[in-house]
Amino acid sequence: MVPASGPPAPPVPSGPELYSPGPLFTWPELQAMASDGVLARLNECGYLAPGTRPTPHLRARAAAVLIRPAIRQRVVAGRMTAAWIFGCAPEPDRLALLVDAKRRISSLRSTRGCTLHEVRLGAYDVVSLGGLMVTSPLRTSVDIALHVDAERAVPALRALLAQPELGLRLRLLLLAVEATPKVPHKKAALAKLDCLRAGPSP
Repeated sequence: MVPASGPPAPPVPSGPELYSPGPLFTWPELQAMASDGVLARLNECGYLAPGTRPTPHLRARAAAVLIRPAIRQRVVAGRMTAAWIFGCAPEPDRLALLVDAKRRISSLRSTRGCTLHEVRLGAYDVVSLGGLMVTSPLRTSVDIALHVDAERAVPALRALLAQPELGLRLRLLLLAVEATPKVPHKKAALAKLDCLRAGPSP
């Protein structure tokens, strides 16, 4: 499922659980309320009521706030950004956004606070969460194994595999990486999976 071209993206779904800069509160006001303990920070522009459990849906909504509405339907959150959305990695410094190779990436190059990656996306590589397209758990894991340094990748992959609701298995991830065409870093990706098979570091 790849985002289709069409009219501008609708506003990010809003609700009482997530607060972001807008007509109701400015960014300095949200920061002040977080400092006072009235709100809890979720990410750069997203805040929650204290005690609200962060979910992938809420993290995706918070990430969507950082992406211009005009391009929101043309990009897919992936790699460590998707791992954060699934609750399996720290908040990234910059959003990792994927653009399907069939689309033109040149018009998106001015997007700030993001890194753009031109990729090929299959029918089952993308899911919709909170008004944002996100790579599926399996595609997220494969991309992290292939493109993220081991120091960050191995803990994120271990966390992704540890969440039963994501439906991942190490054997499935290994088969998916082995099935990728000849790409750079494939040997390094398999070495990261070997670390997972060996278990946590003592």
